[in-house]
Amino acid sequence: MRCAWGDSTPDYVSYHDDEWGTPLRGGNAMYERLCLESFQSGLSWITILRKRENFRAAFARFDPKLVAEFDGSDVARLMGDAGIVRNRAKIDAAIRNAGAVLALDEPLDELLWSFKPAKHKRPRTMSDVPAVTDESKAMAKELKRRGFVFLGPTTCYALMQATGIVDDHIATCWRAK
Repeated sequence: MRCAWGDSTPDYVSYHDDEWGTPLRGGNAMYERLCLESFQSGLSWITILRKRENFRAAFARFDPKLVAEFDGSDVARLMGDAGIVRNRAKIDAAIRNAGAVLALDEPLDELLWSFKPAKHKRPRTMSDVPAVTDESKAMAKELKRRGFVFLGPTTCYALMQATGIVDDHIATCWRAK
């Protein structure tokens, strides 16, 4: 058995089984996930998942050092790229957030993992999975304080789930520990 959403399409099966909820480390990897979760805001995750390779190509494989240097011509290029989500606010946020990553006084992954809850109760059913937690609110507040944009508590919780900071595989899922 899988979490219900993980059985809906082959793309979701692969993502659920191989990636979602698996602890992720590394600054560039976490920056990628942070960007993709921001781009997902208001859209279906499957849209982002299916465009992920295009996003990687468009955003220099999510290397914050390179993305932070993007200028107006890069924004124009991205706005014309049908392979990604062409939302100016989200594109601008990815670029601004790259600069915020570079300005950090600690590695991005260490900062994000510092919001791991001391205790996390495994959800029994999908209806038990929260959209926001105290930790995701605190993460969003701290990221905003450090200059990040387009990352509210709901997006931060989705990031926490995707990167294994919390493990929200439901109790009957084979991935549940």
